[in-house]
Amino acid sequence: MSHPTTTGKWLKLCLAGLLGSLIHLPAIASTPPKLGNSQFVDPFIGTGGDGHTFPGAVVPFGMMQLSPDTEAVSRGVDPQPEIYKRCAGYHHDDTTMLGFSHTHFSGTGHSDLGDLLIQPMVGVAHTKPGTVNSPESGYRSRFSHDREWAEPGYYAVDLLDYDIHAEVSTTVRAGIHRYTFSRGNTGHVLMDLTHSIYNFSNKVIWSDARVVDEQTLLLHRRTNGWAKNRPTYFAVQFSRPFDDIELINEDNARYRCNGCLDKGGNKHSTIVNPAEQYTAGKAIKVMAHFNKPTDKPLLIKVGMSAVSHANALENLQAEIPHWNFEQVRSEARSAWDHELAGIDMQGELKEKRQFYTAMYHALQAPSIYQDVNGQYLGVDGAIHKAEGFTNYTLFSLWDTYRALHPLLTYVDPARVNDMITSMLVHYQQSPNKLLPIWSFQGHETWTMIGYHAVSVIADAYLKGIRGFDVELAKEAILATANHPRFDAIPEYKQFGYVPMDVLPESVSITLEYAYDDFTIARFFEALGDKDNAEEFYRRSQFYRNVFDKRVNFMRGLDSKGNWDPDFDPEEAKYMGPFTEGNSYQYTFYVPHDVQGLIDLFGGDKPFVERLDTLFTKELSLEKIKEHEDIAGLIGQYAHGNEPSHHIAYLYNYAGEPWRTQQRIRQIMDTLSSDKPDGLAGNDDVGQMSAWYVFSAIGFYPVAPGDLTYAIGAPQVPQASFRLANGKTFAMTTEGLSQDNLYIQSVTLNGKALKRSYVTHDDIMQGGKLHFVMGNKPNKAWAKAKSQRPPSSTEGR
Repeated sequence: MSHPTTTGKWLKLCLAGLLGSLIHLPAIASTPPKLGNSQFVDPFIGTGGDGHTFPGAVVPFGMMQLSPDTEAVSRGVDPQPEIYKRCAGYHHDDTTMLGFSHTHFSGTGHSDLGDLLIQPMVGVAHTKPGTVNSPESGYRSRFSHDREWAEPGYYAVDLLDYDIHAEVSTTVRAGIHRYTFSRGNTGHVLMDLTHSIYNFSNKVIWSDARVVDEQTLLLHRRTNGWAKNRPTYFAVQFSRPFDDIELINEDNARYRCNGCLDKGGNKHSTIVNPAEQYTAGKAIKVMAHFNKPTDKPLLIKVGMSAVSHANALENLQAEIPHWNFEQVRSEARSAWDHELAGIDMQGELKEKRQFYTAMYHALQAPSIYQDVNGQYLGVDGAIHKAEGFTNYTLFSLWDTYRALHPLLTYVDPARVNDMITSMLVHYQQSPNKLLPIWSFQGHETWTMIGYHAVSVIADAYLKGIRGFDVELAKEAILATANHPRFDAIPEYKQFGYVPMDVLPESVSITLEYAYDDFTIARFFEALGDKDNAEEFYRRSQFYRNVFDKRVNFMRGLDSKGNWDPDFDPEEAKYMGPFTEGNSYQYTFYVPHDVQGLIDLFGGDKPFVERLDTLFTKELSLEKIKEHEDIAGLIGQYAHGNEPSHHIAYLYNYAGEPWRTQQRIRQIMDTLSSDKPDGLAGNDDVGQMSAWYVFSAIGFYPVAPGDLTYAIGAPQVPQASFRLANGKTFAMTTEGLSQDNLYIQSVTLNGKALKRSYVTHDDIMQGGKLHFVMGNKPNKAWAKAKSQRPPSSTEGR
């Protein structure tokens, strides 16, 4: 538990930099800035269905995500029917709003966060949220999508119960609220430290609130949720002095500041005794009151830190030292324009809306996780200072190694170095000496399987992105892949597979380890370490041990060599042999050695037949009912979850790329749109969006680390990468239309391209990839074995 000191030195620190900031709101000239690609972003895409994105304000890779929360499931209530849809705190189907909290996940299948909810109101100063059916029973307000607006870095809504126009915007570590009151003699602002997005499981274990002066508060809370003992500190400043304030401890007492009067009844601009304006406990709320709220808009600035109150205040003063809301909004928009300029896509408005919104979602995380002074909370619970790099958090690696991290190597390679360095310091600080698995805000959640940080490191290194400690990376990779206590690695090495009687999800773990081992082999091969390369190439073939040739499916195997007697290739059981999938999907999870898998099937024909069956055989929902994540179905194919993301591209490896072209169009047309429900499943911190970006351009990284990209079929007329080396790699089309979905021919820099893949070197050398499209498949293009994407067994 952290309790602020009451010394004069502490008070001076809190007040440092405030002079000159507490000024009147200036008049703002409303000259609209020249808009870049951010004008095509619709933050509401993905907020419906099971997309799990939020519509609120965030800057690229920002530490703060300031967004509305429309529902919180309370403790003691069965959360299953509705909570999954509200992992981001907001769902487009909802009609009432609780307020605006400052931290959110984008697109995850589980949740946490929702730190520091702020809600303005008039009339009764409610401290309880109320209910959906009776929002007037609490601080909740009705709202309408007709009176709701969002753009990158900005969100606004009319709170209908209060006639308040609410607006928010952000910088990296700070946010600004602007509330315009239309009625009421007194306005109220509630700051609720008990609120969480998953209230039923995210418990506040400590919180406190301190009044520094009549415009400044310092707040803090620690929660046990997905992350345990997670601290967040806030510095809050108002654009005008509050007229009254209440510090409310719902577990104990309610303390009223009474306008911050001293014992003689005189009002002070600075609290005479800050220790008297402090409360702490597990259920803290603060209510600030403002007379004549309609006189001018009320602004609230919030700085955030995981380290201390002082750092939160420093972050705030460094990033928003003024009261110019429009400046923050404009700078946020400019930051997005800069990031979204990494790819120039030309197409129809609907295509641009989908494409640039996908980029917008892909460039929100991993997020910066350090204060302006470089301090951050490490996974060891200690405070560290980033030296020579920017620390990042939110590594949803089971999802994002597939397409998001490869995309970042082209659109933001400088950040990739810092992200890998952040993974390496995570390894150093980890009591278990492991690279991150699924981590956020200085905490490891141990969610999902594999050790996919090695894929991100290897892919970057092989692409020449090497601004990290390579020797430390070698150490961390070997320690993680040989860890004696993580997810049955000893048994995996002993048996050549994870036995199903040793660990659940054994088949999926075996297959994902085998892929990760391939990337490790590639990494050490590039380093000239032949022994380690050969060992991990050997391990990368362990996928063969869980392929039952009698049924041509991946299948559970126990430590005695017995196949799973209850095997059903369609069934996806919770903690069964597969992770959020079934054998139909996971049988194709050999992205690094597709030719080897084709050989196990007995050749191209049975392999293609099984691929076709995957897309055409109806999946019984009864057999996947234990997994909410299996969504976006086309037959057995589940685009709403990551194990299926590479599968449509596998026809290339069997010499029938025209079928890949057909499937990509089918997926695009049926499972994505520019509407709120336009994502087929949760976006998983940008992975699904990254899949869309690559697939729209016409190629995809089936196996990150092999430096090739399987060609699918372009879905947009043209696009170009602006590369860090100053070159441009462009994709153009001829004849592309709704009917013309098949590739007739391809040229690379004017020369015929006969192969169904491009390489990393092709991209980095710059130039133009040109597709000629038609309404009938060219079944001869890229059919020969020499024209297919490479596999790890070939040439070895």
